[in-house]
Amino acid sequence: MNITNVLIIEDEKLNADRLKRLLKEIKPSIVILDVLDNIADSISWFKNNELPDLVMMDIRLSDGLSFEILETIKIDCPIIFTTAFDEYAVRAFKFNSIDYLLKPVEKTELENAVQKLDHRKDLQINQQPLQGLLDFIYPKDFRLRFLIPFKDGYKTILVEDILYFYSEFKLTHAQLKCGTVEIVPQTLEELEQQLNPKVFFRANRQFIVHIDAIKRLHNHFNGKLKIEIKNNDGVEILVSREKAQLLKNWLDY
Repeated sequence: MNITNVLIIEDEKLNADRLKRLLKEIKPSIVILDVLDNIADSISWFKNNELPDLVMMDIRLSDGLSFEILETIKIDCPIIFTTAFDEYAVRAFKFNSIDYLLKPVEKTELENAVQKLDHRKDLQINQQPLQGLLDFIYPKDFRLRFLIPFKDGYKTILVEDILYFYSEFKLTHAQLKCGTVEIVPQTLEELEQQLNPKVFFRANRQFIVHIDAIKRLHNHFNGKLKIEIKNNDGVEILVSREKAQLLKNWLDY
């Protein structure tokens, strides 16, 4: 089947522009249907448009990992993932037989991937290796506790006792239900992969919130949402317009 219509999902403009340029150089007949830079807009696009011949999908977007799109929408067309992950992760993608390109994308590698897809008879995405990749990114065994230094030894805090995590002064803090705050060594990006996405939501660049900590959502300016935390009126957690619908879907499931 001939690859003609391509959708690009990439939140870095330079990378998106590079992909557009390389695709047109490789195959001038290719039509770039759209360039999307976040999960919410991508889900909306797939709901309102026919599937393209090919999706170029960055793994990490401004509002989370792009696999959230695949968990929401069934996409029965080829996907070439682009990633800046390290060599170990790339090996995992290769093991799962998913097409991937390491950023910055090289013209030769992209050309080989497009030619391979052009010569495939069945262009439907293989769901089995995709599930293997999702299992790698979202492990089934999520973090349950933290071991942190305490006085002349260590103590543990349970994930279930944490209301939310926040980043401040390049440190990650865990706000506990009891009112105390503990510092954990992981970044929010690392925690986003280690915590169960069914109960923790990455609200913005500064906060990850436990579902049971959310008392109410308030409409805010320009389509944003404000999260009200139980028993804590002093904290203000804003969710962008792009992630607002994702948050509402997450709370409504």
